[in-house]
Amino acid sequence: MRIIYILWLRQLKRYARSKARIVGSLCHPLLFLVALGFGMGDIYERAGEGDYIIFLSPGIIAMTTVFSSIFTGVDVIWDRKFGFLKETLVAPVSRLKIMLGRTLGGATTAMIQALIVLGITIPLGFEFNWLMLPFGLLFMLLIAILFTALGTTIGSVIKDLQAFHLIMNFVVMPMFFLSGALFPVNGSSDIFRYILHFNPLAYGVDGVRGSLTGDFYFNMPLNLTVLVILTSIILFIGSCIFSRIEA
Repeated sequence: MRIIYILWLRQLKRYARSKARIVGSLCHPLLFLVALGFGMGDIYERAGEGDYIIFLSPGIIAMTTVFSSIFTGVDVIWDRKFGFLKETLVAPVSRLKIMLGRTLGGATTAMIQALIVLGITIPLGFEFNWLMLPFGLLFMLLIAILFTALGTTIGSVIKDLQAFHLIMNFVVMPMFFLSGALFPVNGSSDIFRYILHFNPLAYGVDGVRGSLTGDFYFNMPLNLTVLVILTSIILFIGSCIFSRIEA
């Protein structure tokens, strides 16, 4: 447990010391909130769907969690490049513990950023059920762990930083735009709703939105089940790959 704690703490310290990273990571969700929230709010309301900020905010919170989590895989590449990963791997500790420590640390920093965005959405007009907030936090945590483990797994395989960003854009961006984070699923095409069932992020977005606003597309038990199973699978695969990594 001490090894996991040390690696978890290292991720938090790196995050806290990088003020530019904290500010820069908030620019993207703020842009979506302001540009889409206020730019399309009237159109959304005239379509009879209600307040767009209330619909959009959970999707942007989930987006922040995903992007903050997935790019922790970059840390693996940097640590390999500067030799820290090699020093970690030659230590007489289980590589599974190293994987878990890095994953939990990345997931924690992603949760911090998501909570900051949640706080920003409140003065912008996001109203949610405070009693259901713990369930929303649970879904945010599952998203964070799932995509941190995925980012760490990909970072363990890829050694080139540019290739990592390229793959992430091909993996994460389609997942996000096809998750129902930005527009309602009801009334959309049959093809989109079919794809939605195979998108793991869709269950996370639906879980966060449903918990905070009560507007579920699937349902809470299904969302929880899918996320827990997928997170367990990715953690297992990531642990196997990380155990064979060569610094």
